Amino acid sequence: MDGPTGQHRDGTALTVALLAVGVLGVSLAAPIGAAAAAPALAIAFWRNAGAAVVGVAYTAVAPRARAELRSETGRRGWRPSVVAGVWLAVHFAFWMPSLKLTSVAAATALVCSTPIWVVAWDLVRGKRVPPAVLVGVALAMFGVLVITGVDATTSPEALLGDVFALLGGVAAAGYVLQGAQAREHLSTNGYTVIAYLTCAALLAVLCLATGTSVTGFSGTTWVQIGVLTLAAQLLGHSVLNRTLRTAGSSTVSLAILLEVPGAALVAWAWLGEEPPLALVPGALLVLAGLVVVIVRNVTPRRRDVVVTGQ
Repeated sequence: MDGPTGQHRDGTALTVALLAVGVLGVSLAAPIGAAAAAPALAIAFWRNAGAAVVGVAYTAVAPRARAELRSETGRRGWRPSVVAGVWLAVHFAFWMPSLKLTSVAAATALVCSTPIWVVAWDLVRGKRVPPAVLVGVALAMFGVLVITGVDATTSPEALLGDVFALLGGVAAAGYVLQGAQAREHLSTNGYTVIAYLTCAALLAVLCLATGTSVTGFSGTTWVQIGVLTLAAQLLGHSVLNRTLRTAGSSTVSLAILLEVPGAALVAWAWLGEEPPLALVPGALLVLAGLVVVIVRNVTPRRRDVVVTGQ
């Protein structure tokens, strides 16, 4: 586990490697979520609850982790961590149901609109957004449009799924921005324990309020939920949360765009959902945008390493 901010920042090579692992993890989220024979809200609850249990278990056996949460610096990270957990719950409450309503490719592309909302929030707050970041975001988002095309479906169900996925992307921006603030005071474990517990608690309340069953699934479904928790939550979200301290919210939210081609390929191989023909050039545009932002953002000798989300 990484230490508190100010003691250590990952170098560029490690940050890029962690981003790659995180993107690979989250790329499994949409296909597994679409395939699992369980209510969307139940899947969202269990993946967060499972990850929270892992974090709590680590904290229970690690004196340093417990001391961090009680420290003056750590206490400053509680509030943004809780707010991030609220945003994460809203994100899952919209995005997981969208996977049951529209295609994996459409839902993933729309939920990955996060960079637009991250940059938009910075502009609203009057923050200076470097031109390179704007160019990188524009390139990456154009890549997403190339991959998915215009999803002008006439199906009311699919359209509702698209709207849910887009709202999930807006909520994900709030999660990333608050997470960047929390990571200035807490390690990855300290932050994710609070955020995941908050998210799981809110989703549990939502499941109760809507009468959504969280038990009684088949063995196969439980295995899928377990794989989803390990891959998408622990190796996906948690690893990406670590990179927030060094890469910044704009870079991380942009890297998540690579989930679009990743999820499309997994859905093709596993679910038989053939990806758009423009997948390759679109993915290259996403990569180009990511490279532009990383070159601008991940510079250890600069104080403004975290360009956005402060």
